[in-house]
Amino acid sequence: MNNEIYVNKPLSFSRIMELLDQYPNLKKIGCPPSLYARISSKYLQALDELGVSVVPVSKKGRPKRYDEEEIEKIEHLLKSGHTPREISETLKIPLKTVYYLKSSPLKRGRKNKYDQQKVQKVKNLYENGVNPKEISENLDIPLRTVYFLLKR
Repeated sequence: MNNEIYVNKPLSFSRIMELLDQYPNLKKIGCPPSLYARISSKYLQALDELGVSVVPVSKKGRPKRYDEEEIEKIEHLLKSGHTPREISETLKIPLKTVYYLKSSPLKRGRKNKYDQQKVQKVKNLYENGVNPKEISENLDIPLRTVYFLLKR
């Protein structure tokens, strides 16, 4: 029947006897590494003499849903200029998951309408004595936005 089992409770004398009665063909007991470190060496030796090995199992729990290949696809699409929303729709992955799986720091929210060069141009014009209303008219930017960019 069962040659291997997994336990996540400490192995005491009574627990070992219970497991041996329940699984007579037992050959291997898996347990978390933290639990393995706390098992008495006497119990390990006694189980070894009975032909039962106790081994720490590092990977246990829910398996990962997205593998390395999916993560690389997301990174590639981000580098090629796609937005997280586009990636989400293309790969049929939830948007939150795209943000979780990406390794580069992305910020959610709207992109700035005016790039750094435009902002610098507004600031330079203002420093050269051009008033905000003229800057607004020359660069075709709303007056409120000019004031906002000057504060940035």
